[in-house]
Amino acid sequence: MSQPTKPPVLTVRAISAVGVEVPMTHVLGTSRGRITKAPLLLIDVETDEGVTGRSYLWSYFPRAMLAIASILQEIEERTRGERVDPAALWARLAERFALIGVQGVVRMAMAGFDIACWDALATAAGQPLVRALGGEPRRVPAYNSCGLGLMGKDALADEAEKLLDRGFRAIKLRLGYATLDEDMAAVHAVKQRLPDGVALMVDYNQALSVDEALKRGRALDREDIAWLEEPIRHDDYAGAATLAKELAVPVQIGENFSLLAGMQTALDVECCDLVMPDLERIGGVSGWLSAAKLAAERGMKMSSHLYSEASAHLLAVTPTAHYLEYVDWADKVVQEPLRIVDGHAVIPERPGIGIVWNKAAVERYRV
Repeated sequence: MSQPTKPPVLTVRAISAVGVEVPMTHVLGTSRGRITKAPLLLIDVETDEGVTGRSYLWSYFPRAMLAIASILQEIEERTRGERVDPAALWARLAERFALIGVQGVVRMAMAGFDIACWDALATAAGQPLVRALGGEPRRVPAYNSCGLGLMGKDALADEAEKLLDRGFRAIKLRLGYATLDEDMAAVHAVKQRLPDGVALMVDYNQALSVDEALKRGRALDREDIAWLEEPIRHDDYAGAATLAKELAVPVQIGENFSLLAGMQTALDVECCDLVMPDLERIGGVSGWLSAAKLAAERGMKMSSHLYSEASAHLLAVTPTAHYLEYVDWADKVVQEPLRIVDGHAVIPERPGIGIVWNKAAVERYRV
């Protein structure tokens, strides 16, 4: 791995945010609801030097974008004229927001700002983000997470075949049907359509009690499942520790780790076999780099959650990198979507993260 690039000097001038709702290629049916559109907040950090850094936030529902955009206005007022130094800016903003708490929409806004700042620095250096961080662009193993929500068995099997397009060798199935029998029927329907060697992850989206998770997890132990993701409430670390101890299937959590402290608390009680921090919740690029160091210290394989474009760069500099979660939600609003070749995300050689907004598409899907 090469040495990280010395960052150029940039100065924050303005922050703008535009909300869009893009239709999903595959409906996402989870135990928490059915999602047909992706609400994304597109963020631009403009600098006095003429370089723009970009990021986006998966905002869960449209009205959340208004709240995040409002916090971004506060961030702009607090950082205008300051040097683009992500670590220093994070510390300054954390102090500003200490009394309200760096959680929820505050953390989302700060993370979106942090990601865009890193994108600006790498763009100004004329290098992909991965190279600015000391790595090299490469292909990152990915699993297709674009569909396989709760639906009928035949529809699941058909969609599973579609998700193998572009050579994917791993896909994720959402579970959380009313009964164990229905869960297992879904697993079997999908597995019957998968070629040998294709990994199948399952995700409950926190739908189960600990006792029910043990019951269903023991059934999954017999199915050669790659991992069992968030079977119970995300912050029930004692329950997750029980599952990790009792089940053979690897327990995967982490998309709800809030900043590095949340991840460290979870790992301290040995409540999982794998981790998958979310780029926003872990604190942007700055938070991810700290999380990757912690995962390496604990010998813990680390995957990503959403944000495929930026996460590909970050996994390439993560010592214990495992899988990229691939979703295509931003494809419709960027000029050049992330490429998948033979089931691997191809990190582009373009400067920064490599995302530039497709202005016509942004207007088409603008909220």
